[in-house]
Amino acid sequence: MTSFLQLPAELWLQVFSFLSWKDKLRVRCTCSHFKHLLDKSRLLWDGFSVVLQDFSRYNHSFWRSLAQRQVGRVLVRSGKKKHLAQISSWLPDLSALRLDDWKGGAINELKRFHQLQQLSLTSCSTPLTNLDFLFSLRHNLTQLSLCNVHLTCPAPHLLGAISQLTSLTSLLLHHDGNLKVPALNGVLTHLTKLKHLSWTMITYKILPQDFFRPTHLAGRGGALHLCDLQLLNYDAVVTQEVLQPLSHLQSLSMFHLYSVPGPTCHLQTWLTSLPQLHSLTVYGGHPLAAYVDFLPSTLLSLTLCVDLEPEDLQVVSLRAPHLQHLHLEPWSSSSSLVRLLPQLFPHLTMLRIRHHNVPDSDFLQLQNLQQLDVLEILDSYYRPNPLDPSLVVNKPSPHLLQLIVDFQKMTNHRVKVLTSSHRDLLTCHCV
Repeated sequence: MTSFLQLPAELWLQVFSFLSWKDKLRVRCTCSHFKHLLDKSRLLWDGFSVVLQDFSRYNHSFWRSLAQRQVGRVLVRSGKKKHLAQISSWLPDLSALRLDDWKGGAINELKRFHQLQQLSLTSCSTPLTNLDFLFSLRHNLTQLSLCNVHLTCPAPHLLGAISQLTSLTSLLLHHDGNLKVPALNGVLTHLTKLKHLSWTMITYKILPQDFFRPTHLAGRGGALHLCDLQLLNYDAVVTQEVLQPLSHLQSLSMFHLYSVPGPTCHLQTWLTSLPQLHSLTVYGGHPLAAYVDFLPSTLLSLTLCVDLEPEDLQVVSLRAPHLQHLHLEPWSSSSSLVRLLPQLFPHLTMLRIRHHNVPDSDFLQLQNLQQLDVLEILDSYYRPNPLDPSLVVNKPSPHLLQLIVDFQKMTNHRVKVLTSSHRDLLTCHCV
């Protein structure tokens, strides 16, 4: 072991750069020499995120190690006001922060984080009476997410606070329908740099003509710079004229989480109004057959978590012949769909599917996707005891692991197979 420790630090750091976050933490615990090397090399921890909860467990040594790594992304669960003060004293240059299930009442302590660029508040039942703390963050904040937050301030106050954040490129606001915002044009007028918008639509029945048209585009034929739009619980009547400011939109996502859409499929109007659409995500709502004939030929990425039949996929392949990314979670049985994919979508480079109820022979047929780079299996769990269906093991079954081995041999390990997804620390669970 002594001879290994005599190797140059630069060589060890190069080796450590190939490790995952978990492996780095494991190596750090093996000896004081590796602990010193890892903690002193900030580049090795670039992008590292940490989840903090039960703050009584953290001692001075713990905080010092985070400070040495210059941790820039933190998720705080069930935190309080004093915890924010503690974090800011050790990590003053924090760039991304998420507060989940906040317990501390007012969060004016956020003004301590002068370098904060991304802020997310999720599942906070403690009422937020105002958002004045945003004023001190307005210069650097580029991403703001408010999901399932108990807002007691009126809508004009909320919109006024958000409108000050003129550097925002991403805005997410998910609520239970208690927020009454007549249109989004007021927000879009001030947030001219906005690229990503995620909004709850449960309160809208008919979208007015100027719903998406900010003041600086009033009476003109110009389009917004918005390129990614996510709408939750959408079922509003819309016209192509209303959607004209979104003509440059590249990604559209419709999530029907808590509502059942009415008899009219308004998604048809959206799809015929977005000539540059490259990515489409639909979760719930009408069956695919209701809008499959309106899919634009520009689509490169498609996510479908809806009712669909094999013949619907055949239409998709005709409407979107250049599809590269496909995420398929049919609400009906998928056993007869997987075998069709190599023939219908030969250009796929990324595929996300569920494997339960799919015959092994159909799964292995995916080797015929000659351009496939990544295959993600979304249901990597199993029930080891048939007599106890409540017992679920949340990891790949031995059978699935062997199936993956067989698949990789058949593809000469060309395809990377994933059995677990890694969500961004700051994202909510709605989308």
